[in-house]
Amino acid sequence: MNKKTIIRTLEKIALYMELQGENPFKVSAFRKAAAALEGDERSLSEMEDVTKLKGIGKGTAAVIEDLIATGESSLLKELEDIVPKGLLPLLKLPGLGGKKIAKLHQELGIDSAESLKAACEACKVRELAGFAAKTEEKILKELANFANRSERLPIWQLEPVVLQIEALLGSMEEVERFSVAGSFRRASETSKDIDFIVVTEAVEVVREKLLRALVIQEVVAAGDTKISVVLDLDEPVSVDFRLVKDAEYATALHHFTGSKDHNVRMRQIAKARGEKISEYGVEQSDGSVLTFTDEAAFFAHFDLPFIPPSLRTGTTEFDRTDEITDLVTLDEIVADLHMHTTWSDGAYSVAEMGEALKARGYQYSVITDHSQYLKVANGLTPERLMKQRVEIEAFNEEHPDFYLYAGTEMDILPDGSLDFDDDVLKELDFVIASIHSSFTQTQDKIMARLHTALQNPYVHMIAHPTGRIIEDRAGYNPDMAQLIAWAKEYGKILELNANPYRLDLCVEHLEMAVAAGVPVAINTDAHDIAHLRFMDIGVRYANKAWLKKDMIVNTWTREQFEAFIRRNK
Repeated sequence: MNKKTIIRTLEKIALYMELQGENPFKVSAFRKAAAALEGDERSLSEMEDVTKLKGIGKGTAAVIEDLIATGESSLLKELEDIVPKGLLPLLKLPGLGGKKIAKLHQELGIDSAESLKAACEACKVRELAGFAAKTEEKILKELANFANRSERLPIWQLEPVVLQIEALLGSMEEVERFSVAGSFRRASETSKDIDFIVVTEAVEVVREKLLRALVIQEVVAAGDTKISVVLDLDEPVSVDFRLVKDAEYATALHHFTGSKDHNVRMRQIAKARGEKISEYGVEQSDGSVLTFTDEAAFFAHFDLPFIPPSLRTGTTEFDRTDEITDLVTLDEIVADLHMHTTWSDGAYSVAEMGEALKARGYQYSVITDHSQYLKVANGLTPERLMKQRVEIEAFNEEHPDFYLYAGTEMDILPDGSLDFDDDVLKELDFVIASIHSSFTQTQDKIMARLHTALQNPYVHMIAHPTGRIIEDRAGYNPDMAQLIAWAKEYGKILELNANPYRLDLCVEHLEMAVAAGVPVAINTDAHDIAHLRFMDIGVRYANKAWLKKDMIVNTWTREQFEAFIRRNK
């Protein structure tokens, strides 16, 4: 249990209460408790008694104690059972918050997007206090956009589901080995469903365990070779489990990883040799079937190196096989240059993040909490920033084999100025500049803001350069060719933000940056120790753009990194 999980749970309880039409003072109490925790710079382990914190009352204290003791909230479970699940997707509609949705539910019986659409078309919504004809028109427009959304789900929505299923399969002694497959394994930004290849001789036992353990909305199929279910989550997720024999594992994994075009090319290669590829193996001209211990052996049979799943597009991977061994790997990452602690909106302290980074085998990393403009994230003033530096230096004294640099993620303000003066920036080791506000400004204004940051001698990197959230927010539409040209001109780094919400820069922009000779840093933007795992997603995504080790800043030695960050001081 960590502070961030408690904060999210309190906020979720407040939201569910609001949707249920609960007393506003009760809703406010949970939000105040969450804000009190958010504003405290200590991590959970550093607090003697979190329930004694100012802003936390008896009711919220009981929920926190329940969370710490059991790892879950009985109150939240109760609310989740009461509040109609169809109300939750409505929160994604612009202009509809918890209060308005509660009113629609209580007075018109709205419990889904379908019933809201029907009420708007019947002109019933405009009759409610606080709503109008224009509101109805706007809701109908947004519902139409909502309905036209791709059936594919974003990687950030699927990643925690994959982790949970991996933990479940890993706990089953009857499962010999398994792997996620499909477009998720290829590090695609979106997927229609999740695929798993599972090796087991105890099909019936594994099938029953899966059906019993998963929260299922619908069982589509439950045979001896395939189990297909729809998980009953906030947004339903389809999952296919392919149950195979160990000898079939490599070819089944390759087949169901895809892509379709990659598999077509592989079948063409096999056909030219008088062979046929299927999910069961490679059939020879005499009818015998070859099987393989793993995918590497499968590719080797065709005189190919192992082709990472991220590259399996059916386009360039067969023409660039000599470059595959040069692609950046997770083992070559020695640092993470973008993360947050309890000083701003992170879940863990400087020391806790440092220990976690060291445990990953990194040589160095940078603490980059938010700057003062971002009040919603408890951004640091110059005074707090200098106090944090003292804490970072104390950590370094106790860890001679690992080094934490003192940095900031500084906002580029709407008026084009930077959140800190140069007198502050020159005292820091590493400065990130990023945009978190006024996304709807014209491209010229956005570019002027970015240009100001890139021209500053103390700024080292632009974070999440487009501001996009996959399948949710387009971002602020910078002129990427110009941004990359400026980054090259001023000697700056551009980030591949590995948080699965972002993956920003995208593949196209990564290819443009590399072609221009602009260095890229793959960073997790971690707000929690658990988020450090995003580095794996970032590296796999970077492979899609054929990024090599020498292009990635956080493969540099500490000496190389220091030479870069000290050059303007």
